[in-house]
Amino acid sequence: MQFEVWAPGAGEVALTCDGVTSAMESDPERPGWWCGRARAGDGSRYGFAVDGGPVLPDPRARRLPDGPDGLAAVVDHGRYEWRAPWRGRPLPGGVLYELHVGTYTPEGTLDAAAERLDHLAGLGVTHVELMPLCPFPGRHGWGYDGVAPWAVHEPYGGPEALKRFVDRAHGLGLGVVLDVVHNHLGPSGNHLPAFGPYFTDTHHTPWGAAVNLDAPGSDEVRAYLRESALAWLRDYRIDGLRLDAVHELADNRALPFLEELSRAVDALAADLGRPLFLIAESDRNDPRTVTPRAEGGLGVHTQWNDDFHHALHTALTGEAQGYYADFARAPLAAFAKTLTRGFFHDGTYSSFRGRHHGRPLDRTRLASHRLTCYAQSHDQIGNRARGERLAALVSPGLAACAATLTLTAPFTPMLFMGEEWGAGTPWQYFADHTDPGLAEAVRRGRRREFAAHGWQEEDVPDPQDPATRDRSCLDWSEPRREPHARMLDWYRRLIALRHAQPDLSDPDLADTRVAFDEEGRWLAFRRGDLRVAVNLGPGPALIPLGARPARVLAAWEPVDPPGADGLLRLPGESSVVLFQE
Repeated sequence: MQFEVWAPGAGEVALTCDGVTSAMESDPERPGWWCGRARAGDGSRYGFAVDGGPVLPDPRARRLPDGPDGLAAVVDHGRYEWRAPWRGRPLPGGVLYELHVGTYTPEGTLDAAAERLDHLAGLGVTHVELMPLCPFPGRHGWGYDGVAPWAVHEPYGGPEALKRFVDRAHGLGLGVVLDVVHNHLGPSGNHLPAFGPYFTDTHHTPWGAAVNLDAPGSDEVRAYLRESALAWLRDYRIDGLRLDAVHELADNRALPFLEELSRAVDALAADLGRPLFLIAESDRNDPRTVTPRAEGGLGVHTQWNDDFHHALHTALTGEAQGYYADFARAPLAAFAKTLTRGFFHDGTYSSFRGRHHGRPLDRTRLASHRLTCYAQSHDQIGNRARGERLAALVSPGLAACAATLTLTAPFTPMLFMGEEWGAGTPWQYFADHTDPGLAEAVRRGRRREFAAHGWQEEDVPDPQDPATRDRSCLDWSEPRREPHARMLDWYRRLIALRHAQPDLSDPDLADTRVAFDEEGRWLAFRRGDLRVAVNLGPGPALIPLGARPARVLAAWEPVDPPGADGLLRLPGESSVVLFQE
């Protein structure tokens, strides 16, 4: 079997495979690459030693059975027999569901999560979005400190378990999206610097030196990330990738890495004959991220829209700290702007940043599904000191209003696991760092960060305490009892409406019309023949919808359609979807 590794500064490289060591040869046609052969098959353990140093795992390891510091293992992807035929499921018209494997079930494995996929098929979502699966030290963590972007975390089940998960999802008609992290690697177990210039001091990120996307040697680093992305889509039949914090991809080259990646993904989709897509997490509010390449954009297929979340969250909770401040001044006006303009900060002043932020998008040209909206996400829950979900902050009626607004909005909606039944469990920040110094630094940093916002130290859960992870696991007995069963039924009805009503998947953002009353705490909007109204106030509201006859399609509380006066009488903390003739 042939082994290859990129080590451009090395004078010699040795290959150790199943206990046998041999010298590798430099490749005369590919500068910086070293090649060697050894007897090996699926499961063979191997690693490379650069200039007489320790034997380290392959930077492109497909499996790390003993964790990031152990040897790599050969993976023969041809051994797995796929069972479910799959032509893919496109993003437009989809409903995403963000899932963390380690807390979706108490077992915290891909196989255990796969056993719960019937629930998601019955819910009506179209794509399961898995939080990062790449290996990291320890057993439990969020996954954003992964260090091997070609491999699957062994405690989750490794490569074979991911294939079984995808196969079962596809058999149920569910697409699978994987969250990948290209902007940094974890601080522990990261051996890439021993091989080459994977990082650069030219730029810095919140996690230290930036991944090398534009300095000398960056051609191979970009290929390393690009090819790992394509491997997930090809070898595991993944349908899409969520790209973490693309605003931290420091890249000054004329061809941005995101554009290069989107071109490669579109080419692979054409080769495979099934739709593939990219979802960006971006803080820039720059519509060029999701503008097609033919129109001068980067060609990413959709991006998370935090502005939608922030406006909705402030309207529901009244919170005004930090980045919520600008939205909290007039939350319904802010929310109305996101519904009709996409971004709230589209060149406006951001007090949180102390500068103007964002750029307007052309809503007459950009399809609305290119923005993803959500009332909750792992970030917005887990980065609270106590990890409270929305259901812990507001009444069931207001949580139902959040669901209504998210699932009837013009954008691609996304749910966070357990949201659909108003889960009573928190989702807190947890880690399992094996380096004691790093573990203590994370613990202190977390407490210091929240102390600055007025939290008491004892209120901030210890990330290293196993109980923090255990508290964050979903309680699967909840959906069978009240009040959770009622909320679950509401989500199912709203998702079914989204699939059944063409107006709710219409990509024309310019067609959305909004009316609201900031003091009255109500908001209503029109999408084609559908009318959506929410009353966030405690008492009933009179909402003018016009004299056209209407019928109720779904209502959180019993409500009659508007009478001859065109006024909808909507109970407090309630929402309704109507079809207007």
